[in-house]
Amino acid sequence: MSNAVEINSTNWQGEVVESDIPVLIDFWAEWCGPCKALGPIIDELAGDYAGKVKVGKVDVDAEPGLAGQFGVMSIPMIALFKNGELVERAVGMMPKDRLASTLNLAAHSA
Repeated sequence: MSNAVEINSTNWQGEVVESDIPVLIDFWAEWCGPCKALGPIIDELAGDYAGKVKVGKVDVDAEPGLAGQFGVMSIPMIALFKNGELVERAVGMMPKDRLASTLNLAAHSA
């Protein structure tokens, strides 16, 4: 079971735009090898940062509108939102420590 919140167009407003803490979104797809490799790291971070940073996942195949809205051209794409605004993005597989550094900064500047 995933610690990350499944984000879609129905709950985007409440989970991301109206969130009072920063939100890290993993744009991914089931068929994407690097996405599958990154998945367990995303889940760990969701547990590690619970209450400080919300961690969510958007399936780009199920939510092409959200993927298009944020210019997702390659996956996995990690996007950080603060106050509903996209403030940082990165594409490709990343080690946990790099993602954790980003979340530490986000959590302390929230």
